[in-house]
Amino acid sequence: MDFLTNDKLVIVGAAGMIGSNMAQTAMMMRLTPNICLYDPYGPGLEGVAEELYQCAFEGFNLTFTTDVAEALTGAGYIINSGGAARKAGMTREDLLKGNAAIAEEFGKNVRKYCPDVKHIVVIFNPADITGLITLLYSGLKPSQVSTLAALDSTRLQDQLVKYFKVPAAEILNCRTYGGHGEQMAVFASTTTVAGRKLTDIIGTAELPEAEWEAMKQRVIQGGKHIIDLRGRSSFQSPAYLSVEMIAATMGGKAFRWPVGTYVHNDKFDHVMMAMETTVDANGVHVQPVKGTPAEEAELEKSYKHLCALRDEVIAMGVLPPVNEWHALNNNID
Repeated sequence: MDFLTNDKLVIVGAAGMIGSNMAQTAMMMRLTPNICLYDPYGPGLEGVAEELYQCAFEGFNLTFTTDVAEALTGAGYIINSGGAARKAGMTREDLLKGNAAIAEEFGKNVRKYCPDVKHIVVIFNPADITGLITLLYSGLKPSQVSTLAALDSTRLQDQLVKYFKVPAAEILNCRTYGGHGEQMAVFASTTTVAGRKLTDIIGTAELPEAEWEAMKQRVIQGGKHIIDLRGRSSFQSPAYLSVEMIAATMGGKAFRWPVGTYVHNDKFDHVMMAMETTVDANGVHVQPVKGTPAEEAELEKSYKHLCALRDEVIAMGVLPPVNEWHALNNNID
């Protein structure tokens, strides 16, 4: 029975809906036989483990624990969904204070118990900030920590599928960049619909400008729409996409969507944000992003919003000032 790796995969927040779905998806995709489920909520955690045992997957060493040291020791890969969930009426940014503290503790635990971990995917919101905090406190390299940003791009694809009534396979290279929040930059210039550039369609009778602007808002509010429909935040889509991400870092198939990653260049500096990336066994690496002048202005606006959130976390005392980050993590310039 082939697996991508034998390294230990830890699912943090495994008692929750995202975590439990991640665990089942990782087993169905046969990423590794060695999977550890961690959550401080013991009864829910045991319930998830029992359900997975009763699936009768073959060839797995599935364990579960409420002890963070036991969970993280020896980890090769980690996916963390262990923050507070977004509820009706909340923005991702409303979760900032509590989840920032959770991310700080997690990063410190990684440094203490599994400093040799190969890759971490952080998906609890606001992911751009919780991923950044995790990176800084863990002591890992920027290429070793990523966040789930793909969900915004898949929501754009979904909107285009419904509007044009064509299969998803005919809508290629949907992209959103910047923050995973209300200020994301939704690009059209990267996308083709049945072989045609989306930018050639926008502004015509086929897709009027006003309808495109409304579609962009539906993408931005895609998470809120799920909450309105289901009474709880998304769990199936973030679970699947995050497992696809970690699979790519294990040497599996290339990841198809943008990834939240640490950016430090002449344009965007000292933030975690969704960018074009390559994801493979060497980790996550930033690639250039090119759009129309209007799209690049939207991306700059999103970047400034992330800088404001970052600075808010610094003011809270969760992170030190930017000029002290290298002292906290010598892999950060």
